[in-house]
Amino acid sequence: MTRHRRSLTAAAALALGAVATAVFGFAAPASAHVTVNPKDATQGGYARIAFRVPNESDTASTTKVEVVLPENAPVGSVSTMPVPGWTVTVEKRKVDPPVEVHGSQLSEVVSKLTWTAAGNAGVKPGEFQEFPVSLGPLPQVDRMVFKTLQTYSDGNVQRWIEEPTPGAEEPESPAPVLTLTAAGASASPTAAAPADDDDADEVEVEAEGVGLATGLAIAGLVAGVAGLLLGGLAFARSRREPKA
Repeated sequence: MTRHRRSLTAAAALALGAVATAVFGFAAPASAHVTVNPKDATQGGYARIAFRVPNESDTASTTKVEVVLPENAPVGSVSTMPVPGWTVTVEKRKVDPPVEVHGSQLSEVVSKLTWTAAGNAGVKPGEFQEFPVSLGPLPQVDRMVFKTLQTYSDGNVQRWIEEPTPGAEEPESPAPVLTLTAAGASASPTAAAPADDDDADEVEVEAEGVGLATGLAIAGLVAGVAGLLLGGLAFARSRREPKA
């Protein structure tokens, strides 16, 4: 009977799978794209992020990655971390009004970062590479969109430049997005909530119990001391009295 039920269950699962395939078709694997990690940071602060670049080609390697910083969100301080086998070039642009960093007014900010692989250091098929960047102070905007170009050794260029729209489907070639949130205000200490009548009664009973226990302990201590004194007096009197 159990074997018969298992056969029916397997048959039902196969039937459902066939129906789903006929209706929806085979699900193709999602296409990997360039992302920024982590995806969230705080406005006004500094962040260490990394542009994660997967290789989507089966035959060619990724040899160059170009990241354009958004013009509507200038950042005063941008520094890169060395990536073995890769060199990086930094391009700047003029900004007006200037960007303030630690009390200094900067009229130039980084506009583009370009990493280029040397020799055989490119991102090979089936691999990915991260390009770390430190930047800040982060602007007072909701997000930063980094349009990115990924160049392969066969000359093909993948343009990750489409800005995702919140609530809409992801575009075919989305640009990496860093979401910025406002710095949270320091939480003020909250006043303790007044105890209700039941809690007050319980506290009062507990206090009475503690007072009673303390009184009994003191009384016992006094009685013990008195007993010791009486015993000492009786012993001293017995030694002073003459023997018959």
